[in-house]
Amino acid sequence: MAELSVATTPEFDFETEIDRRGTHSSKWDTLESGFGVPLEDGLAMWTADSDYRTAPCVIDAVRAQADHGVFGYFTDFGPYHSAIQWWMRERHGWEIDTDWILTSQGLGNAIALSVSLWSDPGDPVVIFTPVYHEFAIKIRKTGRVPLECPLRRDGDRYELDLEDAQSRLTGQEKLLIWCSPQNPSGRIWSAEELRAVAEFAARNDLILVSDEVHHDFIYPGQKFIPMDVAAPEHRDRTVTLTAASKTFNIAGMKTGNFIIPDPTLRSAMQGRLRSMDYTPNLLGLKMTTAAYSPAGAAWVDAQLAHLQGNIAAFDAAVNAIPGVHSLPLAATYLAWVDFSGTGMTYEEVDRRVRKEARIAPSPGPGFGPGGETFMRFNLATTRARVIEAGNRLQQAFADLQ
Repeated sequence: MAELSVATTPEFDFETEIDRRGTHSSKWDTLESGFGVPLEDGLAMWTADSDYRTAPCVIDAVRAQADHGVFGYFTDFGPYHSAIQWWMRERHGWEIDTDWILTSQGLGNAIALSVSLWSDPGDPVVIFTPVYHEFAIKIRKTGRVPLECPLRRDGDRYELDLEDAQSRLTGQEKLLIWCSPQNPSGRIWSAEELRAVAEFAARNDLILVSDEVHHDFIYPGQKFIPMDVAAPEHRDRTVTLTAASKTFNIAGMKTGNFIIPDPTLRSAMQGRLRSMDYTPNLLGLKMTTAAYSPAGAAWVDAQLAHLQGNIAAFDAAVNAIPGVHSLPLAATYLAWVDFSGTGMTYEEVDRRVRKEARIAPSPGPGFGPGGETFMRFNLATTRARVIEAGNRLQQAFADLQ
């Protein structure tokens, strides 16, 4: 089938409030059942899923396919692979070969496949905490055990403690799952730190799976470096996971990628995907191809400017509450807020946030050791909702003022 032409528009709107309640949104329609927050006026600020429409060029790609009217079997992944290659080169300075790309049903699926392929039931799988809670969940679902290596907090930054991590290893580990940029703290790792992690993996003969899904949310003055760029000498054990899902709010299309330079590792994952008779879906490929373009890049730049304003508004509000501190974000749209200075138990903080402020954030303890006094708030929404959240939190902790 010939490529469909896609029109674009320069109009970018991040401020129109879209009511997602009653649309089968996992973010919004689980407020009551999952968090005890009323659906009518609650604020969903947990899962990393933005509330505004995706880029016009992506919507136009879907419209073009719908106008075509046929959604049958398809072939030729060339445009999709070329779009990923262009995006990684232009946005991240990373030269990749299109042959390195394999596609998964989203990155949750990619993590689960990596764990099941490169480790055995009962094995410890190394993660550095606090970290994206789905790492531990996927590890447990596949019958493995999370081996949690705490990061060391130094003021507003998390630092590696590889000596401590080494002391925790048992020798049974085969896999390390790494998060870059770091979720939940928004930390960007330096090239030296990334090389140290890759060398740690090599010393312990670990496959290194680097989840880089938030790599497009990088703020001015910061620089993101892909693991493969920082440590190309360790390509024989490195698997990078990427997707347009967070960047363009298309996670529901369940389309993600393994980027695997090493032919042995790549062949192993190809075999696993083939055994499952897995192929990606048509609309996921079309949307990602449209997203990874100059028009998509312009929309991302506008989104970043919007998010900067949201972060500034939210941080000003919560940091005005005595004992509450939102760590500065270098990357992501996920505010990592420490309530330890209030002197309250986590249960009391949780009650005030969910019951009084009527906000559903991601609970910090779910991110593992180091998250016990934190909550994570998703700021990828309208400015009005962010300001409302800040006001509600101030009211919920008004007795501290």
